[in-house]
This record gives sequence, structure tokens and C-alpha cells, in this order.
Amino acid sequence: MDGQRTYRIKQYPVELGALEIQYIEEFFGEFARKKTAAEIEKRLLERAHVIQMAEARLPDDSSQLVPVSYKVGHEIFANETEPKLRDLVERLEGSVDFGGRRILYSWIGGTRSDWRGQGHFRALTEQQEAWALEHGFKEIVVKTKNKFYGMRGTLTHLNFDVVKYERNPVDNRESKVYLSKRIAPEVLSSHQSERNLVQAV
Repeated sequence: MDGQRTYRIKQYPVELGALEIQYIEEFFGEFARKKTAAEIEKRLLERAHVIQMAEARLPDDSSQLVPVSYKVGHEIFANETEPKLRDLVERLEGSVDFGGRRILYSWIGGTRSDWRGQGHFRALTEQQEAWALEHGFKEIVVKTKNKFYGMRGTLTHLNFDVVKYERNPVDNRESKVYLSKRIAPEVLSSHQSERNLVQAV
């Protein structure tokens, strides 16, 4: 990996991370509704989770590091009671095996438009996989829409497999795509990014 870029990834506790996400989502115009810090905290506080952001230096001021990409993942269970998560698990029935296996749901994430194509999302995804393996997860699940072609392409390059496709009868671009990746030690050997993980304080 000589000469390869090293990505700086910061891992956050839930309260601080939720505030940072509420801020960074203002830079994502394609999201119809932004997540609030309170909403993020409510989802994550009672379950295993990970909040990570990739930081980069500003082109016109190299002394400043800013968050440019983020990913949030949390555990999901076969017996979810929260309506949105219960619906997700029901839709995954027959596609993902919850029997005695820890499943990580890669809930929200993205990269600011002016920083896309630079490898930040790949580095974050690989760091999330490393965290998942360390914490005993067996599979990572992602839900997206057909119209998010860039994200789908990135996930394909990262060896996520489509496990379910729900076609929207009116607009196929709005169809839901469910992808997953099984996590095992050999997955880490396929990682391509050099990363420096730091803890937010």
C-alpha cells in the first residue's frame, strides 16, 4: 500500500455523533427528509451501534478537517417491535437468516457531493465491516432505492449481493433494493483502503 492515501475515520458516541449527523445531512440535497439528532439517539441508544465519519482537509485550508462522509449501523433482531424495523425484518424474511446470528443494519450514510469519487465511502464501509467482525456480527444488510445508482455501484464493488428487489409499480427508480454481505475474517483481507481510526471526544 505504499503511496496509498490514508483515510481518517472518526468514531463517535451516540449523543455527539447524532448532532454531527444532523449537521452533515444539510449537505445532502437528495434526502427528502433529514434525520434529527433526537431521532437518531432514540433509534440507537438501546442497541449495539456504530457511528463513523470520514474526515478530510479543506482544499483551500489544509489546517481544517471536516466530515465529508458518514455511516451509521445498528443491530436488528428477528423480534423487532419498533414499526419501521419490524417492517424491515418482515420484508427480509426468507432473504436473511436471523436464527442465532447477529445482523447489522447499515441504516444511514452518504458522502457530500463535492467529495464523492475519492474513496471515503469505501473506507467507511470497510471500517464498518471491521467493527462488525470485531463485535460478532455475521452479516450486514443495506436498504436503498434503485435510483441511487452511485451507491448501488459502490456496494456492488464492495461485494454486497442483492437479496431482494421490490419493484415500484409506478416508477421503477423508486423500487427498493436490499443488499447484504456476510462477514468473516477473510473479508478483511479483501479491504483496499488504508485507514486511521480515531475516537471522538
